[in-house]
Amino acid sequence: EYALGASLFERSHIGLALNGFGAELLDSVQGMDNGFAALTATLDRQSSALHGPVRIGTMEGIASLYLSSRLVAFNREYPAITVELVTSAQQLYVTRREADVFLGFFKPHGKGLDAEHMGRFSLHLYAADSYLKEHGTPENVEALSHHRFVGYIEDLIQIDAVRWLEEVVDKPNYAFQSSSMLAQMFSAAAGMGIVLLPEFADAGRFGLRRLLGDEVRGSRDLWLSVHRELRYVPRVKAAVGFLEHLLLKDPLFAQT
Repeated sequence: EYALGASLFERSHIGLALNGFGAELLDSVQGMDNGFAALTATLDRQSSALHGPVRIGTMEGIASLYLSSRLVAFNREYPAITVELVTSAQQLYVTRREADVFLGFFKPHGKGLDAEHMGRFSLHLYAADSYLKEHGTPENVEALSHHRFVGYIEDLIQIDAVRWLEEVVDKPNYAFQSSSMLAQMFSAAAGMGIVLLPEFADAGRFGLRRLLGDEVRGSRDLWLSVHRELRYVPRVKAAVGFLEHLLLKDPLFAQT
């Protein structure tokens, strides 16, 4: 901005967003960036090198509670590839090299982007025994109006896909809110209130009990995206292949 003598961003309490001039400038240089990526991909294919870093971007919950432990198998198969697992409360753009591969709860769009549907996962209500002992166990949906909940902070939500609690519970009475899904889960595990969590979180290992079975149930799609110019770089191709096999074979993501 200093060099150009013009503003490129709009600033707000949640961060920065490109203004009209910034978006126009980004579009102008995107071709240069794609050309460099194509050159890099060509050189990497020539070397057939299965080494170096691969950056996988995704949401905090699936990174910490699902992927981190399962990437051990990838490391055993490709010990010379270093995985950089990046978590964010917003979309990471593979078209801007913020990540080589992105896993998200919505279908991304962008020039030169390949997006694949990896499946669909369920979300269920959970609570700790300490909370249920103090407040009782809800026997039906109507009883939820008398309970306290844990969820996201409304004005800090940057991805609409995580607005899931309000879809299954009408006007939840919040006892605790956080921008972190892990903070929500551990707060609920300590007895703060009822929380809605993805099934892949395996919340039972943290002392949380599923409530109301499938009577109260949400669901979300899972998408994998990768830049077309990077898809066949050996290390990126290996990571994409591993994730495809992992997710498409896992019954946790075979929900309809």
